[in-house]
Amino acid sequence: MNRTMNRYNLLDLTIRDILRVINPSNDDWSFRFQMINEIRAIVGSIENLRGATVEPFGSFASNLFTKWGDLDISIELQNGTYISSPGKKHKQSVLQEVLKAFRKKGGFRKLKFIANARVPILKFEGSYNISCDISINNLSGQMKSKILFWINEIDGRFRDLVMLVKEWAKAHHINDSKSGTLNSYSLSLLVIFHLQTLVPAILPPLREIYPGNMIDDLTGVRTVAEKNIEDICAANIHRIRSDRSRLINRSTLSALFISFLTKFADICSRASTQGICPYSGQLEDIHTNMRWLPRTYALFVEDPFEQPANTARTVSSNQLIRISQAIQATHGILVAANQDRTCLIPVLAGPHISCFFMRPSVPAPPLFNQFPSRTSSSTQLPSRASSSSRNGHRTHPPQRKKTQDSSQDKRLDKRPTEPSKSPTPPPSTSQKQQVWRPRSES
Repeated sequence: MNRTMNRYNLLDLTIRDILRVINPSNDDWSFRFQMINEIRAIVGSIENLRGATVEPFGSFASNLFTKWGDLDISIELQNGTYISSPGKKHKQSVLQEVLKAFRKKGGFRKLKFIANARVPILKFEGSYNISCDISINNLSGQMKSKILFWINEIDGRFRDLVMLVKEWAKAHHINDSKSGTLNSYSLSLLVIFHLQTLVPAILPPLREIYPGNMIDDLTGVRTVAEKNIEDICAANIHRIRSDRSRLINRSTLSALFISFLTKFADICSRASTQGICPYSGQLEDIHTNMRWLPRTYALFVEDPFEQPANTARTVSSNQLIRISQAIQATHGILVAANQDRTCLIPVLAGPHISCFFMRPSVPAPPLFNQFPSRTSSSTQLPSRASSSSRNGHRTHPPQRKKTQDSSQDKRLDKRPTEPSKSPTPPPSTSQKQQVWRPRSES
């Protein structure tokens, strides 16, 4: 028993150290906002794109990005006040113009226009070595990112576990859709599904947060559609958090990660007959689900906000085997006896993380997200950008105190259900982003 406890304590400490390193600092936030402003200036200089807005989405908007994370940007073309749906050729034409403007401006590296992708994308690397993907009118991506951001208000371990799973997947080269493995969105949904299916559950089925198919509701006047989705999610999240009858799962991050690996260790054998459905919070038989037939994918992870889309559609059969092997190998190491940090860190993180622990003279960044700050019992959700300032959304958690002491650390360690939050960059007069401000429940 003592050996098991010591093993879990060591793993918990190692996970916390890894999260210290990968969590974005104030500078990491500021660098990305600077890039967003730069892109806005370039897009604003294109005559045919007057009135278009530049809006972040993906892991940056959902606050699930690491300090090395990419930046996803959507250029939203205007159709009056209505949500527009330009065709693929129009999107390709717009990105061609943006590409020319980027080349004229200069200072960008690895410019690559992927015109024939399912969603046309302009890829490049900008200042501070931040990689960026630009697409056109990806409002659905923005709304999905917001909901993932809001889910963290139910339990902050969701964010920590997503960050850890993504870093682990990168270390094992199974977080790359281009090579036939899992994209980051699929990994986030797997974490959600895991937290839904624990006993007691940590997260509810996502239909309890947003019933219906969100993608179908993004029609008509944009501000009305967005506010309707936000209001439904806010009310349901507040109801879930206020439910005093909910059983509390107090598992540590190490226990949650090991149980995550245990749950998906047989992913190869199950994938042939069952799909993962975070909307219902259940595994569903493929042959009885008419939405998923005919079965043409190696792995099915349904998008809860865009049913019946498969977020794991790029996973190949061969790579699914590699994913399963990585899960099983990691699990075997983590539950083995006689562990030490030198063997744990390379299993959980890549070489770019390991080097921080090889050089103890270089202090790691503070573990911001292990020191949650909750000033009230109300649900704090990011609100929509106001219609009077639609230059885009600044998508990060509310401002919080910078100072934390060891007594706070000890106190909060006993409250595993508290959400974790990253730091926010200090306000800057040179940054004119719209801020997602917290909203108090009435």
